[in-house]
Amino acid sequence: MGSDLKYEVAQNAYIKLILHSLKHPTSAVNAILIGRVSSSNDVVEITDSVPLFHSHIGLLPQLEISLILIEEYFSAKGLNIVGYFHANERSDEYELGGVVKNIGDHICRYFPQAPILLLDNKKLEALKTSKDSGAIVQLYVRDAYKNWKLVQSDGSSRFSLKEPSANLVLLDYISSEKWNDIVDFDDHLDDISKDWLNPSLFN
Repeated sequence: MGSDLKYEVAQNAYIKLILHSLKHPTSAVNAILIGRVSSSNDVVEITDSVPLFHSHIGLLPQLEISLILIEEYFSAKGLNIVGYFHANERSDEYELGGVVKNIGDHICRYFPQAPILLLDNKKLEALKTSKDSGAIVQLYVRDAYKNWKLVQSDGSSRFSLKEPSANLVLLDYISSEKWNDIVDFDDHLDDISKDWLNPSLFN
């Protein structure tokens, strides 16, 4: 696997990430990306995502517990933890903070080529009018020195939505306030009857 690995996210995985961010607009939120490396070894296929937290994002014990549960569940299905998603607390914040990088580094223990996807709030705001078909996240990967670097938009071919209509479907979910149905690990830890797998979200 070369350093120019590509990343492709499936529609439902992508929509879950954005809805989780919209449910907690004044909090930082994060999620784990689930998937596999394609048989040709050049594309990381992100097939699912698991919303993690909307409070106390930097607490390692909760993160460790959630990662163990997530890995156990998905490895039985032949899938792995392949990356990390983050949405900053402030909508005008466009950088990876120290905590975010630390968590990203931690995820790289599971999958060394793991990316960080950062929500781009400008693109999210513009989505309602622009009808852009591109992903509204920024792609960060680690360089040879293990520093997180933004893959510039001219390199956007390294990251793509599997279904070109994903943003149109997302807009439908936004208009029906579907974000209210999202359950994350915080919700599950408060009430274990709430399922962090969100099995009925897209029914």
